[in-house]
Amino acid sequence: MSGTHERIKRKPQQRSLRTKQKLLDAALEAFSENGYKGSSTRDVAARAGVHHPLITYHFSNKDRLWRCTVKYVFAELLEELQKVEETFAGECPKARFSAIIRIYVHHAARFPALHKIVLQESSYHSARLEWLSENFLGPLADAASGYIVDLQEKGVAPAGDPLILYNLIRASSGTVIALALELKNTSGIDFDNPEKLDELAEMIIRIFLPGNVDEN
Repeated sequence: MSGTHERIKRKPQQRSLRTKQKLLDAALEAFSENGYKGSSTRDVAARAGVHHPLITYHFSNKDRLWRCTVKYVFAELLEELQKVEETFAGECPKARFSAIIRIYVHHAARFPALHKIVLQESSYHSARLEWLSENFLGPLADAASGYIVDLQEKGVAPAGDPLILYNLIRASSGTVIALALELKNTSGIDFDNPEKLDELAEMIIRIFLPGNVDEN
């Protein structure tokens, strides 16, 4: 009987998780297209195909929905970057940062809406931009610039402000992929093709990390 009870209990929990995931996916789409101010919770619920009160049940309000959506998208990226740290600990710094670039490119392709949301929030000052910068964008920039300084000292990366260089690399990934539909129409570049994503990543690596580490 206890096993049957657990299965009965598990079904509503699974439905709840699926509903929450649908709402996160719908919110990601809505916020990237229309920004925070231009999006409504009713629109998000309609996109998710669920009843509007479920947004209040799962997320309380629009602000919390936005923050949970951003956390959801960054979670996978941060997990993959942590794996790079573990895999390349003590290894060649150029190989490590090249792996970071490849991960960023493929993550941007899976979640092109993230870059669009960041652009939306960067158009004016808000508490959301401060929260986004403090919790995600700032720490990522600080970590990446530390790697870049090391690569500059080793003659791998070009000289200059490491934070500017980091953001050039970031924009070369996120902005280009955010323009995927336009590029497909005007240039025939198809970023749905994994080989094209690999080509983009390798091109960014060649442009921004042109030198090689002296192993001697």
